[in-house]
Amino acid sequence: MSELSIKPLADRVVVEPAAAETKTASGIIIPDSAKEKPQEGVIVAVGAGKKDEPLTVKVGDKVLYGKYSGTELKLNGKDYLIMRESDILAIV
Repeated sequence: MSELSIKPLADRVVVEPAAAETKTASGIIIPDSAKEKPQEGVIVAVGAGKKDEPLTVKVGDKVLYGKYSGTELKLNGKDYLIMRESDILAIV
């Protein structure tokens, strides 16, 4: 993980999504058009939190989030998602 030049505000976090599966368990290759959006990733930046509500996630945490959560963001040639902490479902 490289240092990001973006600092999320309040209760927002930046997540680097995990790579989408390219092959099924039985060995069938999945074409790009049929790949599912990943629903897990790693936190790469966190905001300061809201007043009286500190964030419970930290940089490096592996998290699960909703399929359509967050806003897609491309930075330094990599894809990221920026979302509110409340969009995160669980820490793995």
